[in-house]
Amino acid sequence: MRLTCQRDELAGKLALAARTASSKSTIPILGQVLLTADDGVVRLSSTDMELSLRVPVDASIAESGAVVVPRLATDIVRTLADGQVEIEHRANEGVVSVSGGQSSFTLNCLQAGEFPDLPVDEGTGITMPVAPFVLTADRVARAASRDDTRPVLTGVLVRIGPDGLTMVATDSYRLAVMQTPLEDPPAETREAIVPARALQEASRLAGAMKADTIELVIGESQAIFRIGDARLISRLIDGQFPDYRQLVPEQFEYEVVFDRAELAAVLSRIGVLAQRSAPVRLAFEQGQVTVSATSEQLGEGHESVPVAYTGEPFEIGFNAEFLRDGVDNTSGDELRIGLISPLRPGLLRGGDDGYRYLLMPIRLNA
Repeated sequence: MRLTCQRDELAGKLALAARTASSKSTIPILGQVLLTADDGVVRLSSTDMELSLRVPVDASIAESGAVVVPRLATDIVRTLADGQVEIEHRANEGVVSVSGGQSSFTLNCLQAGEFPDLPVDEGTGITMPVAPFVLTADRVARAASRDDTRPVLTGVLVRIGPDGLTMVATDSYRLAVMQTPLEDPPAETREAIVPARALQEASRLAGAMKADTIELVIGESQAIFRIGDARLISRLIDGQFPDYRQLVPEQFEYEVVFDRAELAAVLSRIGVLAQRSAPVRLAFEQGQVTVSATSEQLGEGHESVPVAYTGEPFEIGFNAEFLRDGVDNTSGDELRIGLISPLRPGLLRGGDDGYRYLLMPIRLNA
């Protein structure tokens, strides 16, 4: 195999493929990238057996072939001089050469025949503009759990139907929901629990491919993201996702309207002291709320913000990082927080874009 490619094109696509390759597996080949050049098409493929990627590379083929290149190739190509990069591999040899400018490298490699079979790309999905898909995935997926002991919560419930695209994620401390209308929604509803990582990688891939649309296929055991000529395929998560509709209160004792940018700035300042499990406190009284945090090691800070609050004095505590995430991910100039009691969750809503963020409080000490 022998091909040439512009450095930036190859470096960018190798970086994408390396993200999907495994960094933890005891099977060495899963941490590497398959490079194929055949029928006039150059493609990079990688998998960790949960998530698989095929991405095209704009390159000129002098000789067809295939080779498994090490993850190190990504860093090497990135450091080469601007211009063309040549990759060459002779069949059945254990090395691949990478050269560009005045630099030349010979890297140990594995044979393409040893690379595992990738999932089959089949089925018809729903095509939608990239922008609303990426916006929905980015705002919701970050609320998914990172604790693998509860696999269902590491995923995002993805539903596509007459109501449009809905994504839901929760780590049991917070819950993010966003419903996005589609121009041509399907008549039947399909839903699945998709790993949060898969949605995040699909968003990143869409940006790298500069795509206008994305096709999402929800199958029996896998989800396929078709973005231009690239394919990202993820296993689905088995299990029962929590019924988020039962978790979101329908009525609140108080609904407080904030200037979203102002509250975000206050939380950024006061939240510096809310380290580890220390909460940020919101103390409401007539016409204002005082945001405060205390750290035994660092000290304490507080700042008052005028708000249209007319109820009884009321104090509630939240995880500072989670509260900032909710404020940052709502849209519009105004932020509404619905509250019931110091021990009941609060609901954050911004502009009328279908995004809701439910956050459990932290019990405060007197």
